Amino acid sequence: MIYTKADIKKLDRITRLKIINSVTGVKPANLIGTINNQGKTNLAIFSSVVHLGSNPALIGFISRPRTKEVGHTFNNIKETGKYTINHIHPEFIKNAHYTSAKFNAEISEFKRCGLTEDYYNNFQAPFVKESTFKMGMLFKEAIDIKINGTVLVIGEIEHLVIPDTAMVNNDIDLEATNSVGISGLNSYYALNKIEKHPYVRVNEVPNF
Repeated sequence: MIYTKADIKKLDRITRLKIINSVTGVKPANLIGTINNQGKTNLAIFSSVVHLGSNPALIGFISRPRTKEVGHTFNNIKETGKYTINHIHPEFIKNAHYTSAKFNAEISEFKRCGLTEDYYNNFQAPFVKESTFKMGMLFKEAIDIKINGTVLVIGEIEHLVIPDTAMVNNDIDLEATNSVGISGLNSYYALNKIEKHPYVRVNEVPNF
C-alpha cells in the first residue's frame, strides 16, 4: 500500500491517528505522574518519552496541544517542577491504557484507574507503586513546537528505581524489566531481546 500526503489527509481522524502513531515502530509505554500545588494528583499514559542525553541525564516527552479539558500533566509540571516517569508492565496495561481518558482535573487517574500512588525520599510527585522501573524527574525546559502546537518537555533524572534482576554487567536488560511497548493508540507489545553487540569502534567494524 502506498499513501500520498493527500491520501493521508483524506483518512478519518481516528484512522489517521492510529496509522501515523504507528509508523515510527514500537515506542516505550510510560505513565507520567504529577501533582499540583493543591495536592491533586494526575496520571497519564505517554508513548513519546525519549532519551536526550546522559550527562546530565535528560529525558524528554511530547505534550499535546492543551485545552481547558486536557493538559493537566504539563500544567502540574509547570506548577511544581517535579514529575515521575513509570514503565508499564503486563499486569496493569488495561489500567494504564484508560488513563488516556479526558478526566476532569478534580479526578485522579490513580484512583479512577485502580493504580497506587507511591512516594520516595520526600520527592513531591507521585510514582506508580505497581511499576518496578521508574524515574523521578526535575523539570528543566519546555520547547514549543510551533508547527502543531505541541511542547517538548525536558527533565533531568533525580531518582532512578530499577529492578535488581534487570541490571546485567552494568547494563539494563529491558526484557528482564518486563516493560511493555506501545504503537498506535491502543496496541501493546512485549519487549524481547534478539541480539546484543559491542560498543562500536571504527576499527572493529566487521566486513559485511
